[in-house]
Amino acid sequence: MKAPDEYPVSGCGLGLRRGMFNEYEEQSKAMAKHVNFVECAPENWIGVGGRWGKRFRAMIERYPVVCHGLSLSIGGPAPFDMEYLAQLKTFLDEIDAKSYSDHLSFCGDFGQLYDLMPIPFTEGAVHYVAGRIKFVQDVLERQIAVENVSYYAAPGQEMPEAEFINLVIEEADCKFLLDVNNIHVNSVNHRYDPVEFLHKMPVERADYVHIAGHKVEAEDLRVDTHAAPIIDPVYDLLREAFKTFGVMPTLLERDFNFPPLSELLDETKEIRRIQTNARV
Repeated sequence: MKAPDEYPVSGCGLGLRRGMFNEYEEQSKAMAKHVNFVECAPENWIGVGGRWGKRFRAMIERYPVVCHGLSLSIGGPAPFDMEYLAQLKTFLDEIDAKSYSDHLSFCGDFGQLYDLMPIPFTEGAVHYVAGRIKFVQDVLERQIAVENVSYYAAPGQEMPEAEFINLVIEEADCKFLLDVNNIHVNSVNHRYDPVEFLHKMPVERADYVHIAGHKVEAEDLRVDTHAAPIIDPVYDLLREAFKTFGVMPTLLERDFNFPPLSELLDETKEIRRIQTNARV
């Protein structure tokens, strides 16, 4: 288990979403009571000035900030956008980002696909993706974290997903962002034991945890939407993660269908309660 000071942040975090900014500002005292750090997508804030730039800067002056990218396309076939990587490095340094992560997937093929596509779980893909992660780390001059993602098909699969994740992270010598909701979603869609999968994750390399809600499309189909409240089985996975690996910083993701801030803070209270109980 990692010591608390080995993580880049602590406690419970909340994502910075423009649709919630008015409530963040109006209820700043309530938010400060229940939120310890914030997360932003660099793509949404790089180069933003004016009123929104001032609001963003004011927010990250109050909280430690971590960054979770949307468009790096780690597993994609196209060369990296070097102009974007240069802008990203400057942005991360300027805002003193405590961590930077992106998805263990791809989202572009010489053009943006606007979705997270699964990387084939193959030995060749391990080496290819690990090499691209190393390249990004060299450019950014920092270790990055990659997140286990939700997916709905596994084309060309040659090895289990858990083995693929571990091999990539070991070869790339990068960090890991554990998403417990994605484990639950995949466990339903691909019919595996979520606890058994969780225990195989390289959590000794974890920076922090993501937790979110999802949509039930059918009895055997879940869709990762970040647009609904967290359900009990996902909270249970968080408890199991803390029981097995120790308490980790945890970020509540909510990207769409925003409820009143008070409802999100109720979820952060539950996350903090789980963290506190796991320390006992």
